[in-house]
Amino acid sequence: MFKHAQLESVKTWLSDPAYSSFPLHARIQRAIRQLILDGALEAGKPLPASRGLALSLGVSRDTVESAYSQLHAEGFIERRVGSGSVVSERVQHLPKRSARQCSGFSPQQVRLSQRGAAMVQGGGVGESLAPRPFEPGVPETRSFPLQIWERLQRQVLKEYGTKALAHSHPQGMAPLRRAIADYINLERGARATPERVLVLTSSQQAMTLCATVLLDAGDRIFIEDPVYVGVRKAFGAAGLECVPVPLDAEGMRVDCLHDAASSAKAVFLTPSHQFPTGATLALDRRLAVIEWARQHQAWIIEDDYDSEFHYAGKPTACIQGLDAYDRTIYIGTFTKSLFPGLRIGYMVLPPQLVAPMTVARTLLDGHSASIPQLTLARFIDAGHFGAYVRAMRGVYAGRLDVLVRLVRTHLSDDVEPRVPVGGLQMPCLLTGDLPERKVVESARQAGIELLGLTALHASSEQRAGFLMGFAAYTPDEMKAAVEDLANVFKVLKP
Repeated sequence: MFKHAQLESVKTWLSDPAYSSFPLHARIQRAIRQLILDGALEAGKPLPASRGLALSLGVSRDTVESAYSQLHAEGFIERRVGSGSVVSERVQHLPKRSARQCSGFSPQQVRLSQRGAAMVQGGGVGESLAPRPFEPGVPETRSFPLQIWERLQRQVLKEYGTKALAHSHPQGMAPLRRAIADYINLERGARATPERVLVLTSSQQAMTLCATVLLDAGDRIFIEDPVYVGVRKAFGAAGLECVPVPLDAEGMRVDCLHDAASSAKAVFLTPSHQFPTGATLALDRRLAVIEWARQHQAWIIEDDYDSEFHYAGKPTACIQGLDAYDRTIYIGTFTKSLFPGLRIGYMVLPPQLVAPMTVARTLLDGHSASIPQLTLARFIDAGHFGAYVRAMRGVYAGRLDVLVRLVRTHLSDDVEPRVPVGGLQMPCLLTGDLPERKVVESARQAGIELLGLTALHASSEQRAGFLMGFAAYTPDEMKAAVEDLANVFKVLKP
């Protein structure tokens, strides 16, 4: 028979709200199992008869029988005709609780691989489920035409039926690859064909593929300085040596590639809207980086993450469309232009890389879901994507203007905005003596999400400040948040 403490332990499982979603027999089964694992019930120890335990717990006998049956199936107890249930002799091989505690270790003591340590250093780079102002890189989703999307998805399901539930081609569904190629050829001046498009889940996955398929651990890659933290994580985790290259108002200082003490096997660029500065890479520098890649037989990794949202005329043609030597890998995503939950990105590859990249992709996640791909293809082909992007381009341009006015009105004593020509966020420099980290932490406590600029730099030549995303927030929401941020600055000042 159970001791009083053991019976109370089982009752705790029955009453604990944390286990309220479990059926009664599962709670009893897990409570007894835990008593065995903790050593409170030793091998050979008899268990109460099911009728008696049911009476003590206030449950039916069938409930206790179900719990005992599961414990017997798992090997924790033995059921003997005429002598009831006892704790199995097998549990003698289990370490006692004190031994398990002594041999355990805290998460801080876990030894990760070099790649694992590089991946987790500095925390995650993901966005929250409910973005707070002014989280950068987050698009507006409340005005997305859901009814159109739902209608197109129903068409897909009606036409493809259960075929849409099967594995898709690892390179991506053909209709979407055609739609992507047609779109970027027209809008970005690319040289793409459906055969050269590889559909992925994200631009981050694309960078991981580039790092692992094209480069070996120890190889050098030129990256912009400052740069998106996910870039350093993707390349650093692959064991690459990231060599920072300085920027100016016209983007990466491409001349530094030629002046470097030793060359690299690739260069990573965000030429349309450099992250985080917003600078656009000048045409002569685009041509110069193509020539550098040709001379050194190196790769250009062009991340065109939000070029749809350019507010001062049309964006400059992408590097991939200018590169006659097929040394450029073009990365695009629909996370910024449509909605983050879509999880569709892509690469346009040189012909010789299509097969190896596709095979490597199958080792990461196999393929992308068919139904969203086919729905997106129809969304693009029917002109809805272009219309939506044009509409949101106007909305975002207006919101950027509002944010600039608000910052200059309420934060002018502490912050200098650097107005970008496009993108979804605006860099701001701190003009006073307040520490960047203190500002960012205090803002977060006030419900405002700012991305500090200092951590995005590799060199010591950096200016303290932060990024302010504006795309996902209405003028009224931004006004309230900027006023709250102004109060944060007031509190921080001596």
